[in-house]
Amino acid sequence: MPTAVGTDRERAAVQAYLRLLHTVRAALDGPPDPRRPPLVPPAVLAEADRALADAGLSGTEKEFFRLVGDRWSR
Repeated sequence: MPTAVGTDRERAAVQAYLRLLHTVRAALDGPPDPRRPPLVPPAVLAEADRALADAGLSGTEKEFFRLVGDRWSR
């Protein structure tokens, strides 16, 4: 079955971004607590950066978000 995301690297970048998005949402879920600010684990952010670079999508946000939109709408 064809997918909206062409290459394995593009697919990995989209999946890493979605994991990052879910992590950020979880970190921000609930009432703010000034004693404990939201935390996104550095490894999750590094994974997304690495996957974007591997797919050649660093600095090409328009193309990347088209891929995310295609993936999300399935």
